[in-house]
Amino acid sequence: MATGDAAATLDEMRALLRELPGPDLEAGTAAAAREAQLTKPAGALGRLEELSQWLATWQGKHPPVLRHPRTAVFAANHGVARRGVSAYPAEVTAQMVANFVAGGAAVNQLCRSVDADLRVYEMALDQPTRDLAETAAMDEEECAKAMAYGMMAVEPGIDIIALGEMGIANTTSAAALCCALFGGSAAEWVGPGTGVAGATLQRKIAVVDAAMALHRPAGGDAFEMLRRVGGLELAAIAGAVMAARIGRVPVILDGFAATAAAAVLFAADPRALDHCLVAHRSAEPGHARLLARIGKAPLLDLGMRLGEASGATLALAILKAAVACHTGMATFAEAQVSTRSD
Repeated sequence: MATGDAAATLDEMRALLRELPGPDLEAGTAAAAREAQLTKPAGALGRLEELSQWLATWQGKHPPVLRHPRTAVFAANHGVARRGVSAYPAEVTAQMVANFVAGGAAVNQLCRSVDADLRVYEMALDQPTRDLAETAAMDEEECAKAMAYGMMAVEPGIDIIALGEMGIANTTSAAALCCALFGGSAAEWVGPGTGVAGATLQRKIAVVDAAMALHRPAGGDAFEMLRRVGGLELAAIAGAVMAARIGRVPVILDGFAATAAAAVLFAADPRALDHCLVAHRSAEPGHARLLARIGKAPLLDLGMRLGEASGATLALAILKAAVACHTGMATFAEAQVSTRSD
């Protein structure tokens, strides 16, 4: 997970966030102008029309292209897993990484179906974060270094990046992060994750309550809360979101954990996620609450809660369809179709 000899700092990340580029309004205007000329009633393709303009705006060019999509999955382990907050043991993280590499996971099949390049980033699986209910999950260097590592996933030549995660107990971390950033009770943010219920679910809620009792009084900004209750893979996702903005690469966020990671940036600057879409509404109940808080309408609602960027990769098919319609349809003039008479 090395990022060079120099130690990264959270102050560097805060400074970077303040310098993120804005939208390319010229490219967005060009997309809107073409959309108005295509052989259909205005607005007839609904969100597909909005997606084409969004892609052009954040790629900084018209027409938008989706020839080289990437799916990035960050995998890490959490010290809080030892408290039995998941239906699966911590070793499943490494086992699933091996499954990704072997091509046997759901995300592998979805990447094949949409012709996306899959990259899996294994983050020191033998060195989990510390137990967030007892102490800060990461020190500053660990958190900043994980963010810098995530930034490296945004390589030149990709048109869009779908971000997801793998990490046993990371819905506990995500719930704690949302609770720290946006308030409310642990019970409002904690859900079944891998399928826990009954006493295990109550234990998970109690763990997040304990984390809030420990970390909320310490205060601090969104990056400090990420350090205290986040995870290495969540920090990496936040870093990738920032790097994508700098590189003019639109982002598709997966479910609850990925959105919680990105929400760190929203909490610091509400404009920081304008280049991001949320792929789907997870069945994890905290996700709907989080989407309302950050003002994002998901593209899909299929009852999914797998993680591993599965929903984000599936959403690439919709974006590809939007680009195909925007770039391939004839204009009224080209097709010699009459326009509206009023």
